[in-house]
Amino acid sequence: MSFDMRGAQVGKHIGYDYEKITVADTAIGLTSAKLTTSPQPKRVYITAETAPVRYRYDGTDPTDTEGHLLTPNSYLVITGIHNLKNFRAIRTTATSGIFRVSYER
Repeated sequence: MSFDMRGAQVGKHIGYDYEKITVADTAIGLTSAKLTTSPQPKRVYITAETAPVRYRYDGTDPTDTEGHLLTPNSYLVITGIHNLKNFRAIRTTATSGIFRVSYER
């Protein structure tokens, strides 16, 4: 059985910023300057492209075999500044992943 993870969520938060992040073979988080704006973001909406990645948001770096798996053409919504600051991702194959990130308040 396969599931189609496509979808979108737009709601009470207001989008105010955007970035593209390349997820390579070293764990990377969201851009810190975007997390320290005033007011701080409340949520991000991330779409994954190109290649599968693994992520964690507990303050520990994921590895190519450990963490939640996010595949191309799927999305992730992260809420709360603590989770946003602790979010880290890494690619799982030789191909880097691409994240499209919208910041919301």
